[in-house]
Amino acid sequence: MQPISPSKPFYRSLAAAVLSTVSLFAQPPAAPPVTNVLAILSVNPGVARDQIMKVMPGEVRDTVRLYLDGRIQQWYSRGDGKGVVFVLNCKSVEEAKGLMDALPLAKEKFVTFEYMPLGPLMPLRMLLTPPAPAQ
Repeated sequence: MQPISPSKPFYRSLAAAVLSTVSLFAQPPAAPPVTNVLAILSVNPGVARDQIMKVMPGEVRDTVRLYLDGRIQQWYSRGDGKGVVFVLNCKSVEEAKGLMDALPLAKEKFVTFEYMPLGPLMPLRMLLTPPAPAQ
């Protein structure tokens, strides 16, 4: 049995495949569209529980209103007991800040928020790309 000796066209197509794969990874990934914003509320240091409790009735009413208006998609208590987490139906961090800054606890400067834009899991697009034809 003789060893397989690839021809020049084989090497050209192999090189083209390697170069196209390398260029795929050399490009920065496209930013996903923002579909939601994660807002993490933390109580500021030095704020007493009784200060927070005075504001809570208004805070609860306003957050329930945001939920019923479809602006809050999900809400959770933080596992560390230091605040809450909201998944907001917003298309930008600026939009989310506008909603959260209007809440009573934020107006009183009792809390701060950390924001993270969320979007579709972009690597899933690779599943939609047809495989390169075999040559």
